[in-house]
Amino acid sequence: MKLAASNLMLPAFDHARLLPRLTRYGVAGLEVAPFHTWRIARDGLTGKDVRDYARMAEIAGLTITGLHGLTEQPLDVEKLMIGAYKAKIMAQLIDLSVICRDLGGRTMILEARRRGALPERSAWIVMREFLEEFLPQIEAHGTVLCLAPLTSPDGDFCTTARECYMLTNAIDHASLGLHLGTAGLSSGGAPKHSVFAAARGRLELFHIDEPGRALIGATGDVDHVDFRRHLVSSTYPGWVSVVQGAGPADQHAARLAAGLTFVNATYFSKPLSDGARILEEGSRIQRHLHSH
Repeated sequence: MKLAASNLMLPAFDHARLLPRLTRYGVAGLEVAPFHTWRIARDGLTGKDVRDYARMAEIAGLTITGLHGLTEQPLDVEKLMIGAYKAKIMAQLIDLSVICRDLGGRTMILEARRRGALPERSAWIVMREFLEEFLPQIEAHGTVLCLAPLTSPDGDFCTTARECYMLTNAIDHASLGLHLGTAGLSSGGAPKHSVFAAARGRLELFHIDEPGRALIGATGDVDHVDFRRHLVSSTYPGWVSVVQGAGPADQHAARLAAGLTFVNATYFSKPLSDGARILEEGSRIQRHLHSH
């Protein structure tokens, strides 16, 4: 496994200061959340914006793995039946695929989504038709769209790993891949061994996260030790990306250190030299957050 981190761990639109610190914790890859990276993401980026960020990551010693958080608001499957909305989302995702390619990334993780007033069966038909039109348009980019299993606050369409797997198999296109994450799997109720067995050899990316993008290891809702066992037993060779919110301004560096130290110790059996101090700082942050 190779360790990556989402830039959601960094303060919004201000990554230069903390980005170089990621490699101290064994991070080799960077996952980019566009609307957390560029203030002008909704209006359109220039090639220079993309090149400058790619260069900043390169100088920090990081390989960009891909994008996630592809929409500002949850994707509304019902509205995909409306021509203007469908065209807007289609164009946005195609543009992001180009940006992903130009950054040197591959994976595009589509997260929050809702089906609106559509019955579930109808929502599946609408989404399938959208993807069958969209996917051929990004195939030449070499990017892969993946639907993330969701926790309940993040949406109500295709929420479980099994449903994402079924949709990917039904469409059967090279530009649609499989993605798993600890928060979504912990809330989905699916037997984890069968999920990992089904995804073996096909998994594009794995997220280490907590519900609500809380500090990794803080909620008690995710059995990270068990997830490590599943990843190791499935011989997963790819990127695992840590997705965690940056938190208040005075805690950015400490939260980053605490989350990544926890991941190193739990998933890679590599406690860092100052790990005990950083984990204690993480515990202090957790106590502070709970008290507020």
